[in-house]
Formats: sequence, C-alpha cells, structure tokens
Amino acid sequence: MENQEKIVKGMPMFAPGDPEILEKEVKELRELQHKNWRARLRWYFSKSGPGWMQSAMTLGGGSAMASLFAGAYLQYKILWVQPLAMLLGIIMLSALAYQTLTTQTRPFYAMKKFLHPGLAWAWAICTLLATLIWHFPQYALAAGMADDIIKALTGVTYESETTQTIVLLALGLVFLGIGISISWNYGNGRKGIKIFENIIKSIIWFIIFAFATVVIMSSLSEKGLEWSKVFAGYLPFSISHGHFTWNIPTDRTGISILIAGFSAAVGINMTFLFGYSFLAKGWGKEYKGLAGFDLITGMLIPYTLATSLMVIAAGTTIYGTGTIAEGSTNISPIEAAGMLEAAGIPALFSRLIFGLGIIGMAINAIILHMLVSGFAVCEIFGIEPRGWKYKLATLIPAPGFLGVILWSKIGTWIAIPTSAISLIMLPIAYIGFFLLNNSKKYLGEDKPKGRRAFWWNLGMLVAIIVTFASVIYFIITVVPGYFQKVI
Repeated sequence: MENQEKIVKGMPMFAPGDPEILEKEVKELRELQHKNWRARLRWYFSKSGPGWMQSAMTLGGGSAMASLFAGAYLQYKILWVQPLAMLLGIIMLSALAYQTLTTQTRPFYAMKKFLHPGLAWAWAICTLLATLIWHFPQYALAAGMADDIIKALTGVTYESETTQTIVLLALGLVFLGIGISISWNYGNGRKGIKIFENIIKSIIWFIIFAFATVVIMSSLSEKGLEWSKVFAGYLPFSISHGHFTWNIPTDRTGISILIAGFSAAVGINMTFLFGYSFLAKGWGKEYKGLAGFDLITGMLIPYTLATSLMVIAAGTTIYGTGTIAEGSTNISPIEAAGMLEAAGIPALFSRLIFGLGIIGMAINAIILHMLVSGFAVCEIFGIEPRGWKYKLATLIPAPGFLGVILWSKIGTWIAIPTSAISLIMLPIAYIGFFLLNNSKKYLGEDKPKGRRAFWWNLGMLVAIIVTFASVIYFIITVVPGYFQKVI
C-alpha cells in the first residue's frame, strides 16, 4: 500500500534542493496574504506556468485554421466565440486544479478509484491517441510554413518533387530536434521546468507580437480597420435602433465555423496534462490562488489575444475579396499568408512575420504533445515520470515528423475519426471532473459547499451542455460526409 501511495500521490520530478525551494515558496505564499495586491501580482507573475502550457497546446493548427476562416468568412461577427469557449474550458479546468491541489492525487488515479476504472483508462488512451494523431499536422504546418517563407523571400524553386520532399523532411527533423531539446528540460527538476515554461511563454508572446504586427499593417491597408465593428464582435448580440439581434450565424458553414471555434479551445489532451503540470511543480493547497491567476493570465488572455488577432487580420484583408472557394470549410495558414499578401500586406509581414507566428504555434503544440505523451504513457504503464523511461515516453509521438509528407494523404481519412473520438470523450471527462468536484468521498471536508458550489456547478453544467451540443452537431453534420468519402 505504501508503494501504491507513492505512485498515486504527487510527482517525483524534483532535483536535489527542490524541496527546500518549495518550502520557501509556501512560506512566501502565506506572507503574501498580508501584502497588497501589487506585491501579490508580481509574485504570481514570476511563478505562473501551467496555464501558459495549456495556452501553448491549444494554440496549434486547429485554432489557427478556425480563427482565420472565421475572419475570412464572417469578418468580426463571432470574435466572442473563442474567448467564451476558453472561459467555459477554464471553469472545468479550475475544478480539476482545485481537486488536484487539494488532494495531491494524480487525476488518472482519482478518476480510476472514485469514479470508474474504465473511464480513467478511456481518458488516458484517448488522450494518447489524439496526441499521436494530431502530432502529424503540426509538423506539416511548421514545415509547410517554413518552406513557404523560404520560397517567398528567396524566390527559390525546386527542380523536382523529390527535392521538395527532402527539404520538407529536413525541416521536420529540425522541428523534432527543437521539440526534444525543449521537452526534455521538463524532467530536470524545478529548474528545468522553469526553463521549459519560460521558453513556452516567450514563444507565445512572439506569436501575439507577430499577429499584432500583421493587424497593424492590415489597418494601414486600403480597406482599413473598423474598430467599432471589432469591439461589437466580442458580444454575442447587437442592438441597433432598438432592435435586438444575435450575432450567431444561421447558415451551415457559419455554424460549422462557430462549432470549430468552440472545439479548438480545449482538447482532451489538455485536460490530461493540466493536473500533472501542477504536481510536477510540487504545488499544493496553498497554490490555489496562483492556479486561478495562472488560468486567466496564462491561458485565457494569451489565447484570446492570439486568436482574436488572427480573426481581425483575416477579417480586415481576406473577408469580402471573393477568394474563399465555394463550399470551403477552412483555410490553411499557408493559403492565408498568400491571401494576406494579395490583399496588399507586404511580404515581410504577410509571409515572414505571420509565417513565423504560425510556426511558433506549431512548435509549441509539438513540445506540449511530447510532454503530455510522457505523462499519459507513464500512467498507462505504471512508470514513474522521471529519468530515461520518461524521456523515451515523450518520444512516442516522434514519428509525427513524417507528417510533413504524409499528412496530406492520411489526414483525409484519419482526422475525422480522431476528432469524433476526442470530442465524444471531452464531455465525458468533463462529467468526471464534475462528479469528482462534488464527491465527499474524494474531497472530504474540502468539497465545495453552499453558494460557491451552486455557481461552480452551474458553470460546469453549462460547459458540459455546450460541449455535448458541439459533439452532436459534429456527428450529425460531419461524420456522415466522411463515411460517404471513404466507403
């Protein structure tokens, strides 16, 4: 029983000296309760991290395509969707954070013991499956975007398809090397985790800077930027001359974009990673305030900024140009770069700066996929997440670098089933978090009570209902078309 408790409680990723550092942090946290909000914010900013990792994971190819197509097709009308989707996800993740920090129990074990082993196994296996499959398109996006930048800025052309393939494979290997070198820092104690988190934060801020630069250039273009419409897009309704209308699309393509925006905000693998990122840092009950702060400043705000800037850039330049093909359901970021340039944005910004921002998104997703794979594999096989075994577990998605040449072929028949499985599992995981947050057996006297429990439960139920609605719409509208193509 003692050995089992060691496996299910906390995370053994500390280096020598880390417990002393953690003890000092807990003391500082207690002292902060008696200091002003400025001192608290400064300390919180210096220690935040897990929320930024969530932001890095969700800011991948899916978010990029959903944001760009939303702007190109609907301009600024559904800017409200992605912040709301992320806020609903944060409500669920805050419950997971509360449970993990309160009990110090690994989420996989908590779900296995206090709900059902089948649910825990399905959650872990689905997380690993989704991570492995969606690793391929991140390499395809990163290498394709890098190749586009090279061609746009140098004018180089390849003599044969073989040369093109070699270049893409070389780029894929470069991005794989970057992913390995950064992700392996996470297994080197608190110092390694801090280096990892600082790199992730830097990439996210660069992504935001890149898209902000493109938006600024877009505002200087011939079409200009109507800020009143932009701000109005953050509301799901509008009132004009006394008439109230919802800013919700009614056509099939518009509804698909809206659902894609909700779906891209939180993925099944994000729900698995979050609790473990707390335990790896040694956070406990005293860190609940910091965890909430981290979710808002590290996840909600960066995600909203990055996706909004992409929507605005596409809405200012591509919307209304007639460049969206009839029946299209998305825009690849590589196509969007060309459209931005065609709309009058200089190549320096439309191809280089924008392209580097997209590459940053893909690299972050690659790194976080490797990390969550390490945690999931270790839990599935009962391995302690440390040392060479943990590092090997992070390499499980490594064959995904072949996505630079394979994704265009395998994506058409594997993307839809993976999305369906992941989407179906997400509300089930959410229900698990809901039940655990209301479990006296699991949380004991720390189970939320009274008014606080009511509002928290209401928020979680709304998140579950909205996610279920997304799943049902996806199954009804997308899955039948998939079977018609493959049969």
